[in-house]
Order: sequence, then C-alpha cells, then structure tokens
Amino acid sequence: MGIEPVILTTDDGLRLEAELSVPSDAWAGAVLAHPHPQFGGNMRSIVTGALFADLPASGVAALRFNFRGVEGSEGSYDEGRGERRDVSAALETLATTAGLSELPLIVSGWSFGADTSLAVGDHRLAGWAAVAPPLRFIDEADTVAATDPRPKLVVLAEHDQFRDPGSARAIVESWPSVEVLVVPGADHFFVGRTDRVTAAVLDWTRQLALGGSTD
Repeated sequence: MGIEPVILTTDDGLRLEAELSVPSDAWAGAVLAHPHPQFGGNMRSIVTGALFADLPASGVAALRFNFRGVEGSEGSYDEGRGERRDVSAALETLATTAGLSELPLIVSGWSFGADTSLAVGDHRLAGWAAVAPPLRFIDEADTVAATDPRPKLVVLAEHDQFRDPGSARAIVESWPSVEVLVVPGADHFFVGRTDRVTAAVLDWTRQLALGGSTD
C-alpha cells in the first residue's frame, strides 16, 4: 500500500497538492482536512497525519491535502469560504478514484478543517467525522451538518483550549444523527491520544459502512 502524490483542481481553478493512500481491500474512503492554515496547519499535522496512517492500514482509503495557500497549494487563505471548495475538490478526486465510487465516503476534518468540512454538503458524502471542531462558523445557515440527516461523529477533547466539550455538546446535541465522544485527558492537539481519535473514527466509519447508520 503506497502513497500517491496527486493534484486537486478546485472549481475556481486552483491546483492543490494532495496525497492518496488506497488499500487493496478498501471498504470506505475518507477525505482528511487539516487545521488552521494561519497557525501552521498542513496535511501532515498530528491528527491528520495519524488518520492518514491508521485509516488505510484498516481498509479505509484516505486522501489528505493542503488547503489553498499552504505549502505547494495555489491560492491564499480565504477565511473558510474558498476552503470549502478545496474539500469539495478532494471529495471529487476521491470519488472518481477507481474502485471507490461505490463505497461510503466521509470527510474527517480536525479543528479548522472540521468546521470547514461541516459546511460541505456534497451528495456523495455518507457522513462527517469532526475532530475538535471550534464551531466558529462564518454563517450558521451554511453549516450543512447542523440540519442534514446524514450521520455525524463529533470527537471532542476533555481539555480543549478553544472550545470546551460542554459548550460544544450544547451546540451539536440538537443536530440530527449525531454521536458525540469525549477523549479523556486530551487537549485540542491530542498529543499521546491520537490513537483514541483514529479508533473512534474507524469504529464509526465501520458502523456506517455495515449498516448505513451509526445509531
């Protein structure tokens, strides 16, 4: 199982660098969205990197990418607006990869990547797995996941510095088909606890793939 460099093309004409890992026995696929570009986030950031390693090892094809303006990706930071286009471009590439079009596809973002992903409502998505979302949306009306009936997993950190789990739970608990999990002892960066995150995302994705629901 190798890692293939790929180029994504957004619908506004930007070329973004990405990496794709597809196991031979893939049973699902995941787009991975990294944390805030203006605070050092990139596709190799700790949680995104852990997911990119662990998901393919367990049969989930994974595509990670750099948002516009990050490292080798064209464009510039767009306050989460243009970055939604980047997530959509990643999903388009994953969905059109040979052998994956009929599999359940999710998007799993961490931090800024989680907020951005939750605002993307592509019809091909089976669900969202949001890790430590700050839940600071540009426009509440654009938060697709808040009203969409498709399944969501929200993984929170017990000691998150940017959005405490009680506050986050109060926001997301009214969302349809949502499962909330709090990682004990973790802060926003999940140092030493990324295995808890990847296990949660894998278990949830497996339930989604087997039954079409995580309830």
